[in-house]
Amino acid sequence: MVKGIVIHEFGGPEVLKYEEIDVGPPGPGQVRLRQTAVSLNFADIQMRLGAYYVMKLELPAIPGLDGVGIVEELGAGVTGLEPGQHVAYAGVVGAYAGERLIPADRLVVIPEGLDDVSVAGAFLKGLTAQYLLTQTYPIRAGETVLIHSAAGGVGVLLCQWAKHLGAKIIGTVGSDAKIEVAKQSGCDHVINYSTGDFAKEVLALTDGVGVPVVFDGVGRATFAGNIESLAIRGHLINYGHASGALEPIDAAQINSKSLFFNKSSMVHYMRTREDIERMTGDLFDVLQQGVLKPSVNTYALSEAPKAQQDMADRTTTGSIVLVP
Repeated sequence: MVKGIVIHEFGGPEVLKYEEIDVGPPGPGQVRLRQTAVSLNFADIQMRLGAYYVMKLELPAIPGLDGVGIVEELGAGVTGLEPGQHVAYAGVVGAYAGERLIPADRLVVIPEGLDDVSVAGAFLKGLTAQYLLTQTYPIRAGETVLIHSAAGGVGVLLCQWAKHLGAKIIGTVGSDAKIEVAKQSGCDHVINYSTGDFAKEVLALTDGVGVPVVFDGVGRATFAGNIESLAIRGHLINYGHASGALEPIDAAQINSKSLFFNKSSMVHYMRTREDIERMTGDLFDVLQQGVLKPSVNTYALSEAPKAQQDMADRTTTGSIVLVP
């Protein structure tokens, strides 16, 4: 028996129960994984509330979408993996556990020289940055872009990767305490959107033209300002809704500047094994080069309720990793 976090009912952080779970041997095509680091994402909070827009958990359930661990045992038919290898995965529910079973074809081997906690802090969030910056809207050197939550888990990596691609970055943060983190992540200008009108500042910084693209994980609270901040034929890319789900979109707002709107989910970019290998290959390359330098806060797995509350309260910067 091993320990994990189990949800028996939807609700606040108190429904995250640290208890014994029975993992069992791997079935055909599966791997038994001893996890060394588990990433905490905003989607985990939505799962706990029963409000995750991609799926609703069937209870009881173990939350969590991505992690890193060591291969312990192979099920029948598994090839290309060996016990003892350090591997990572993203987008497979059930991560909040010391051990778990997982389909072997969702795992990728971590290159030597990268430590498990750093990879966990960067994996799903870094893959999000990869598809946003290289597939959804391929960044061009010299462009000025707006990145919200520039001191958050995804935001830090978005800024670092966008800077590597040659972008000029206007970042927003929710408090003055996070300004320096955003600057260190590559932002040329940082705006505290909780104390000022970020759209007016963006327009001032761009001589009234606006930016060609906004990367937004905030959602409802920033939508109107995003429209104002964009240039004619600009791209509004929303990949999350930390402030609440978007209201139904008024086509006239989009038409006001002939804008493009995209609501992205990583699952639609990682549909095949080829997708997984290409995207994780890109991510491991920039990690090994030192382009991405994930900032990681660690909590014990048993502290998952506190970790989720700290994320919800926005008292942390960078990524949060749970250590079993």
